Amino acid sequence: MLKIVSVKIDEIYIPTARRGELDQSKVDAVTEKLLNGEDPKPIKVRNGKGRYVLVEGMNRLEANRALGESDIGAYIVQAPKF
Repeated sequence: MLKIVSVKIDEIYIPTARRGELDQSKVDAVTEKLLNGEDPKPIKVRNGKGRYVLVEGMNRLEANRALGESDIGAYIVQAPKF
């Protein structure tokens, strides 16, 4: 079972491929949920070169950033093996 950890938003690197997933309508919907006290599911990050790398949760990350949050709940996952 994965454990939720608090990660500093400023320590999360967003790969170029993930940036294309940004959808402002989804960010707005998540922001609304956060303002209503709902907790969205944690994002997924992996360790990479002294920082965290976003694996999943671009819109949730941006919603938290828009609200001025400094931390976000995340699962730390393993990098995929190729």
